[in-house]
Amino acid sequence: MVRTVVVGLDGSCESRAAAEWAAREAKLRGLPLKVLHVLEPVPEPWAQAPLLGPETQGHWSERIPREAVEGLRLRHPGVDVTMEQPPGPAAELLSGSAADAELLVLGSRGMSGVGGFLVGSVGQAVIARTEVPVVLVRAGETAADEHESDPAGIPSAATPFRPVAVGVDATDPAEEVLAFAFEEADRRRTSVRAVYTWNLPPYYLYGLAADAGLHEELVREKTAQLAEAMRPWRQKYPAVEVSEEARSGSAAEHLVDAARTASLVVVGRRIRRGPFGPHIGPVTHAVLHHATAPVAVVAHL
Repeated sequence: MVRTVVVGLDGSCESRAAAEWAAREAKLRGLPLKVLHVLEPVPEPWAQAPLLGPETQGHWSERIPREAVEGLRLRHPGVDVTMEQPPGPAAELLSGSAADAELLVLGSRGMSGVGGFLVGSVGQAVIARTEVPVVLVRAGETAADEHESDPAGIPSAATPFRPVAVGVDATDPAEEVLAFAFEEADRRRTSVRAVYTWNLPPYYLYGLAADAGLHEELVREKTAQLAEAMRPWRQKYPAVEVSEEARSGSAAEHLVDAARTASLVVVGRRIRRGPFGPHIGPVTHAVLHHATAPVAVVAHL
């Protein structure tokens, strides 16, 4: 079976931006793109309302996705674009569609607002249930945003890609997360910015106040840990340049900061099958809401 890039579309600005990103990604991967337009049932009182009669429903369920797909085909020649319109709950259908996908792409407005079928809990449910990588794209995201500015300081899709930023736990690096980040960087012929964030043990705080050199010693130790974690990936992807940052403080804040100059941010989500069900994790949750670049969430054990 041919793997695909799948994108959710509901007509909103964020889902349209996600569809454009997904088409560019499908071209980079040499894969077909499947647009999934989810038709959630309209409550009966709404269906009978004058502003939501049969003509309006037909416009939203047929014309908008058809025109969106036609536009994708025109703007991305060479990409095989198909569309499916299954009825049912959005979270279940989007999660189910990932079973045969290489990548699932969704739209997200983050903390600036909510809308469409990827409202808060639905988008989070899809990410928590899906074990293939999921990429969330902001409304207004364009190809030029992923590239360096030209000599005049103007963003341009003709310039090199910005780095791929990835959150790394140097004490227990997740292979799936790093493999995704390096593969994306390799496709884009850009670099990887590895960010390892650590917190000071409480008992160090008093020692640091008395000995400034203690902090420098910790930084050297953490930097060495990160270098060792990245060593096999440097060997596997010799064409990909790597910059390493070992910093103390909030992991989410440092990754959100890295997103400002990145083409893509890659974070992990640990697969948990415990009694409390799947979840995203606080760092990934914060990055999804606040990062300005597209965010890829990669599930790992």
